[in-house]
Amino acid sequence: MGSASRSRRQQGSIRRRGNSFQVSVYAGDDPVTGRRHYLTGSSTDEAEAKRILRRLVAQVTEQRHSKTRADLRTTIEAWLGTHELEDTTRETYLGYADRHIYPVLGAEPLGRVTPHALERFYAELRRCGARCDGRPFVEHRVEGPHECREVRHKRPPGRPPAGGYPAHDCTKTGCTVVECRSHTCRPMAAATVRKIHFIIRGALAAALRWGWINSNPAELARIPKAPAPDPDPPTSVEAAALIAAAWAEDVEWGTLVWVVMVTGLRRAELLALRWTDVELDAGTLTIRRNHVRVTGRSIEKDTKTHRSRRIAVDDATVEVLREHRARYEERCRAVGTEPTPSAYLFSYSPTNDRPCDPSGITHRYGRMCTRLEISSHLHALRHYSATELLSAGVDLRAVAGRLGHGGGGATTLRVYAAWVAEGDERAAEILGRGMRRPS
Repeated sequence: MGSASRSRRQQGSIRRRGNSFQVSVYAGDDPVTGRRHYLTGSSTDEAEAKRILRRLVAQVTEQRHSKTRADLRTTIEAWLGTHELEDTTRETYLGYADRHIYPVLGAEPLGRVTPHALERFYAELRRCGARCDGRPFVEHRVEGPHECREVRHKRPPGRPPAGGYPAHDCTKTGCTVVECRSHTCRPMAAATVRKIHFIIRGALAAALRWGWINSNPAELARIPKAPAPDPDPPTSVEAAALIAAAWAEDVEWGTLVWVVMVTGLRRAELLALRWTDVELDAGTLTIRRNHVRVTGRSIEKDTKTHRSRRIAVDDATVEVLREHRARYEERCRAVGTEPTPSAYLFSYSPTNDRPCDPSGITHRYGRMCTRLEISSHLHALRHYSATELLSAGVDLRAVAGRLGHGGGGATTLRVYAAWVAEGDERAAEILGRGMRRPS
């Protein structure tokens, strides 16, 4: 009796409701909720309903059906809850999921997340990151009622005077005008779409391991090709202008820009440097950690490759760092404290007990580039350091070691292939000059 009951239940049923025929096939217990899981369909044609029934029964018999009605959002959240990730990587994944994946596919049951649905989603992002419908609209800066045009006055530091700030000329003072703007379609970069795909693929791979689905549709979906690396370092003339402007603005700021330019350190590595990492007599820096901001809090973690490295610095840089150290010690004496070896090299605090804010450094550098009318960004100084060394004929592995690239130089070669080729041409000329052709 029990076996016959299970057989009838697995064969499914068709019932008439109004003008349609509803199909239902039992597909086992949902591994997420523990409830009975049914595959369903409907049609106004009875013959079509019977064909749907046969198709669903075949899926269950051949184990080609989704085992759960859990949606993609539930799956991604479950994956992020079990997968080992760096805090910064987890925050990045959550940001992509909240902004792009959940609004479109988050409520879709796993059985409806098909390769076609994913490819259509990626195509929409490549057309416009906001997935607009093509109709013009205004992109408001904030939600709720507000003025679409705002003047952000440039005020002197400190509290406002008793009578309020005096009248001023916004043009001369450099006040900023911020206003809501009409939407312009901005295609999402192929690299960003690929990151979104990796999140979905990782979550669905976990669902496959857990027995929630029988195949991973993300493995079949086509994604945009990875863009070729295209570093755009500042020229030697621009680099000199940047150093001069940074030094004129503030000697501490000038020192920071100098160190980035001659070492090629990542921003997080630079801000994590302490005086214990600096050996002035030996002329070396040891890079041991990263300083990052995650969900509003500062943390220190391993380097990107989880390895420390020691790099040499030239005599001019050693002198710059000696002067930087002297200024730090002078500030400590001014506030009545003793210098400590664990103090950070770059800080807004007089005692250098906490590092500079990463975003603040990036934005300050960007503003300086805008004033100089130089199209650049802070990470481009890392490219400048690498390309100058490679163009000068420095060994690829030595450059990779300074930059902290893994893979024995494979990453360096992939990113800076054009500059490696330039050094190779110079090497050929050197060899040619040393040879004498027989008469």
